[in-house]
Amino acid sequence: MTHRPSRPLRVLAPALAAGVLLTTAGCSDGEDSGPDRADTTRISSSPLAQASPAPLTAAGARAALVTEADLEDDWTQVKNAATWRDSLLVGKVDVADFITAKANAADCQKLLDRLYSDDLLGKPSGASALTGFEQGDSRLLYQVAAYDRAGLDTSFAWLKSLPVKCDQFTAKDTSGAPRTVQVIERSLPKEGDARQGLRVTVQGTSGGAPATLTLDVAAVRVGTDAITLTNGGLDGVDGDSTQQAAKLGTARLKDVHAGRTPSADPSEID
Repeated sequence: MTHRPSRPLRVLAPALAAGVLLTTAGCSDGEDSGPDRADTTRISSSPLAQASPAPLTAAGARAALVTEADLEDDWTQVKNAATWRDSLLVGKVDVADFITAKANAADCQKLLDRLYSDDLLGKPSGASALTGFEQGDSRLLYQVAAYDRAGLDTSFAWLKSLPVKCDQFTAKDTSGAPRTVQVIERSLPKEGDARQGLRVTVQGTSGGAPATLTLDVAAVRVGTDAITLTNGGLDGVDGDSTQQAAKLGTARLKDVHAGRTPSADPSEID
């Protein structure tokens, strides 16, 4: 290899108003209205109470994974994606590159470490599932997982800062040889509640020969769950597949949240 504060208030206000009217009507009939109980009953049956999806399950995470049918071109699903590691991502950031902002070096190091370990947004707090695809010398790694909401917001803010903090820096491999790393922002389809895309390029040596690893890195949040993917290789990156996976993968996760089985035919997704 971020809130929809206004909608809950709009929904809650009518529900409370309806509860007050019911309480008033009960008083006019001479009955014990029990306002607290009436309001509680009305709110618990309101759309607001039903809005939050159930926690992501292992089966739901697997159902939300993209398939070969979701991806363009000739991607083939593999069984060993969890073992993928790219040695070009192994390196220690040269702090000397960060003359005026040495604190940024830690964020750039975290990027390399998380790309290597496949934990772009940190460790999931709940269910997760992962799959991978190959096309020639390129690989696409795709993950769906549940996270702690505060941690998820922090991770997205960190990702958003990287094109500025880590636009170009040097990392040294285990032998001390330098590698040049560049990070730029990558646009993604406007899907999900938040999204962030990056293009990461690592120039160094592999097997004693010059090599350049190019990766699309993408994350999309849907509630407290998120999809993450890395796509690319030594021959470059197929950007269309990144866009397709992010768009259709988000639709699949939304289907799981709604209690629906994701479609096996991407053409059925608007």
